[in-house]
Amino acid sequence: MARGGKAFKAVAKGMAVVASAAAVIERRRRAAMAADFHEPPLHPLPAPAAEPRPVEPLPVEPLPGPRTESAPPPVVPAPASAPVPDPGPVPPVVPSASPSHGHFGRPATPAEAVPWGLRVAAESTWRLLLLGAALYVVFYIVDMLRLVAFAVLASLLISALLEPTVSWLRRHGVPRSLAAGGVFMSGLAGIGLVGWFVVWQVTTNLETVTSKVKAGVDQLRDWLITGPLHLTEQQITDFANQITKAISTNTEQITSASLTGAQIAVEVLTAVLLAFFTTFFFLYDGERIWNWALRGLPRHSRYAMAGAGPKAWATLTAYVRGTVCVAFIDAVCIGIGIQLLGVPMALPLAVIIFLGAFVPLVGALVTGTVAVLIALVTTTPWTALMVLVVLIAVQQIEGHVLQPLILGRAVRVHPLGVVLGVAAGSIIGGIGGAIVAVPLIAVTNTVVTHLRRRNEAGQAVFTALEAAREAAARPNTGS
Repeated sequence: MARGGKAFKAVAKGMAVVASAAAVIERRRRAAMAADFHEPPLHPLPAPAAEPRPVEPLPVEPLPGPRTESAPPPVVPAPASAPVPDPGPVPPVVPSASPSHGHFGRPATPAEAVPWGLRVAAESTWRLLLLGAALYVVFYIVDMLRLVAFAVLASLLISALLEPTVSWLRRHGVPRSLAAGGVFMSGLAGIGLVGWFVVWQVTTNLETVTSKVKAGVDQLRDWLITGPLHLTEQQITDFANQITKAISTNTEQITSASLTGAQIAVEVLTAVLLAFFTTFFFLYDGERIWNWALRGLPRHSRYAMAGAGPKAWATLTAYVRGTVCVAFIDAVCIGIGIQLLGVPMALPLAVIIFLGAFVPLVGALVTGTVAVLIALVTTTPWTALMVLVVLIAVQQIEGHVLQPLILGRAVRVHPLGVVLGVAAGSIIGGIGGAIVAVPLIAVTNTVVTHLRRRNEAGQAVFTALEAAREAAARPNTGS
């Protein structure tokens, strides 16, 4: 019995030593797993000893001698009371390497298995899709209310042209209502005079142009017969009869087109009246309207937009005034060239070119083709070619000299952006969209630049304050 108790004690001590060694091995295995995952252990491992700790040998008891009756039986201690050496602190289990969270090397969540670039691309994509959907809704609403939208945009352009005069009159003591009303009526009278002049010139020269067009058609007919095509009178007559037949068979379509034209005329007249009405109130009460619009924004966005609004208005004013100046120079130069070449209706054509020049880079060239066609049917092809040369030369001077010199840094839009904006605006809104596309791009560029610089300045101030706070706290830490 005594031999069995001693043997049991020896086995208990051996199991304690084995448990201690197993704990050390498990601790080192977990540290290696954390190093493989590039994650430091949550608790530092104990520093290894300078020399390995020797394992105490099991005590060897001598064999007992012959048992006597007078020897009392030995007391066997309980196994639980056997001393167990302290294995030291054990670090917690790493979740990504534990069996309950998957295989070795598998991320803790599925999102961590997606590459970083793919996650950034996915999040950017759904944000772009959301922005595109919002823009689509905005353009859809603008298309539904295109009369109101174009009237407001046209009134903004006219107000940007007339508002500096109203501000000058108010600075010199003129009442606000009188200054706004006087400038508005002056602008309205100027537009009326321009329209009357165009109509007067067209009606005055209409008979002369008609006779020259008939002479040009006769010359074209003679060229088709005697020229390199060698057409016959019968072929030309058949072609004219086919045109007449096509017109007679499509009477309903022509009638519906005329009705559509009448409807468009009514809509244009409504938009013009609405634009005049809106322009007057922009000149009279523009500052209060802007303050009212600011109150509709979130509170944290009011200060930023309050600073961006005046810069956007300055950009729009500079754009409109510069565009009017450039258009006037284009019309004068092209009108003088047309007059010197002997093309009829030079003044009305110059006015049409002036109005078309409000579409940058391409407006004056497109409206100038009317002058080329009139020169072709009223004069010689050589004269028409010279008119085209004058148009191209003036456009080159406008693009390389006038716009950079007059507009300067107020409107910084790349020519490619101008062309693409005009094309997109014409597709969305026709002529009105082509006119308002470039000022809209210029104003948007100004607002975005202001907000970006404001954010950068705020970040710089925040960084400076943090650096000053750290510098002020550093001596206290040292003491």
